[in-house]
Amino acid sequence: MTDYAGLIERARETVRAAQRITAFTGAGISTDSGIPDFRGPNGVWTKNPLAEKTSTLSHYLNDPEVRKIAWQNRARNMAWVAEQNIGHRAHVQLQQRGVLRAEATQNVDGLHQKAGNQPELVHELHGTMHVAVCWDCKDTHPMRAAVERVLAGDADPKCLLCGGILKSDTILFEESLKQEVIEAALGAADDCDVLLVVGSSLRVYPAANIVPRAKANGAHVIIVNGQPTDMDRYADIVINADIGTVLPQIVE
Repeated sequence: MTDYAGLIERARETVRAAQRITAFTGAGISTDSGIPDFRGPNGVWTKNPLAEKTSTLSHYLNDPEVRKIAWQNRARNMAWVAEQNIGHRAHVQLQQRGVLRAEATQNVDGLHQKAGNQPELVHELHGTMHVAVCWDCKDTHPMRAAVERVLAGDADPKCLLCGGILKSDTILFEESLKQEVIEAALGAADDCDVLLVVGSSLRVYPAANIVPRAKANGAHVIIVNGQPTDMDRYADIVINADIGTVLPQIVE
C-alpha cells in the first residue's frame, strides 16, 4: 500500500520551504463543488463520448444541433450555483502566505477567483464560461444574458449585434489558446521553485507543457490527482488520493 502519510509529509515540507509556488489545476479540483470532471471514472466524456462534440470547434460552428445541445448544457451547468471548496481555499492560503507565484488553471468555472485568489494571479488557460463571445464580430457580454435567452426558448441564440454564432469564451478543441495567457503561465512555470499540480489528467496540450517546463527549470513538481497522470514521470512526489483530504494537509 502506498504510504500517503509519508508522501504528504514530504510534500508539506517541500511547500513549506518554497518561496515561489506556481499552481496548476484541472477539473478534479472542482468535483467537490459538484462540477463533474471530463476524463475521470464519472467524467462527462467518459459517460457520454458524444458530449465531446460540443467542445470541438468545427462541430460547434457547423452543426446547429450540436450548438443546441451545448446551450442546454450551459443552461444546466452546475458551475452557476457552485461554491468554492476546501481545495480552492487551500490555494488562497498559499496566496495569503505570499508564496503563490501564479494560478494556472484549465478550469473555466471561475471558482479560484470566487474563493479569493487575486484575478491577476489566475491564468485561465481554457478561457471562462462566464463570458459569451460572437464568433463573427467578437463582441462579448456576460454569459448569463445569453443563458436567459435559452431558458426563455431561444435554442440557439445569435449575436444581437451582427447575427453571428455565439459561443462561450472558452477554448474548444481545434481552437488556439490565447497567446498572452499561455505565455504568462509558462513564464510562471519557468520562475517557480515548486509546481503544485492538482486535479488534472495532464493530457491536454499545450497546457500540460507547464510540467516539463517547470521541471527543466529546476522546480520541484508535486502532483495530486485521483488517478495517475501522463506526466507522473516528471514529478518528485505523486499522490493519487482525494484532493479535498490531501491538499489542505499539504499547505497547512
